[in-house]
Amino acid sequence: MISLAIDETIARAVEVLRENDQGTYTIPTKGLYPFQWNWDSCLTALGLAHYDEARAWTEIDTLFAHQWPDGMVPHIVFHVWSDGYFPGPEVWRTNRPTATSGITQPAVAGFAVRRLFDRAKDKTLAVERARALLPKIDAWHRWFYENRDPNGEGLVAIIHPWESGRDNSIDWDDAFERVPTEGVEPYTRRDILHADPAHRPTKAQYDRYIWLLQHFRGLGWDNARLHDASPFQVVDPGFNAILIRSAADLADLAETLGEKDIANANRARAEKGVAAMERLWSDAHGQYICFDRVAGKLVDSASVGGFLPVFAAIPESRAAAIAATIERIAGKAHYIVPSHDPGDARFDAKRYWRGPVWLVVNYMIADGLAAAGHSQMAQRITQSSLDLIAESGFAEYYDPLSGEPLGGSRFTWTAAMVIEFLKGRG
Repeated sequence: MISLAIDETIARAVEVLRENDQGTYTIPTKGLYPFQWNWDSCLTALGLAHYDEARAWTEIDTLFAHQWPDGMVPHIVFHVWSDGYFPGPEVWRTNRPTATSGITQPAVAGFAVRRLFDRAKDKTLAVERARALLPKIDAWHRWFYENRDPNGEGLVAIIHPWESGRDNSIDWDDAFERVPTEGVEPYTRRDILHADPAHRPTKAQYDRYIWLLQHFRGLGWDNARLHDASPFQVVDPGFNAILIRSAADLADLAETLGEKDIANANRARAEKGVAAMERLWSDAHGQYICFDRVAGKLVDSASVGGFLPVFAAIPESRAAAIAATIERIAGKAHYIVPSHDPGDARFDAKRYWRGPVWLVVNYMIADGLAAAGHSQMAQRITQSSLDLIAESGFAEYYDPLSGEPLGGSRFTWTAAMVIEFLKGRG
């Protein structure tokens, strides 16, 4: 009976992926997100690979076909016209052959490609596709350190909250206060037509998102200038951990494929990043926290971004402390891992990244904890994720107290992570 239930859950997850499949890329969900998103696609490819390896490789190939000449991979590719999302290409105006946004997202591609390669049944196809992607992912990694780490510290900054993937996290609140709202062009949000406004970022936050977009657009999307020109420069441990893990995985893959220069460059980036991450550790919180580069100080905000470093090769003592912190937080929530500590007065169980549970983050945290020897907590996170699916379906995110489904429904990367949780072990 258990096996039957697993098979049924996987079949339902595959249905979601198929209905959001646009042929060469997937959309996150119909209505709310009608285009291709960067880290969504890379993580979705892991789910696709369980039933169509070639299609999984194509998902990532399509994303990298729209890489910028300087190496950046944008966070949205606007393959088709749609008025269902704001801000669309007419607002970004990046002047690309295929319209894209002008900012990036967590660099999970190196991890995803290495995992696809390692699990591939069709090794010939895997070698061909991975070899073609290697220099493109390496160029993206190089771009990060050239454009977002101007002092060579080993850690990169995000210059817009959307880049983090955790759009309205409490982590950004203080730094975001520096972003003005004067001169923001009139706009109509589309997200609140598809989802409850109480579950989405506020208008004040959106005004600042758009101010930054307009500011960068006014600088001609010149990545050599944007970091220093942004009033929002935050070093996010979660964002950096994903980049570090991808660099390490790309190094391993490059070595396997005989690309020594790419291997050496990415191994050095990963090692320097892990060492630099120690500057973000907080004994008081038992996890990593953000650093506000403009203010020159750590951010007193204990979010799920501070658990994500277990996804990289952090010291065992840090992984153990993070496992203990998650254990403590689990006592305050029915489902784990909430995106913010429920004991914080700023916690909001239903509003986007200010409290809810996200399966993609659970997947990366569980992967890192298992690799660090904390298999019991990793399994607990996995089981909590699957409990949410059984009770609330394939939602974008979930209330950690009630399990209520929130945001978009029949969500692609949620379904992909379920397939990974059930079929990707080992």
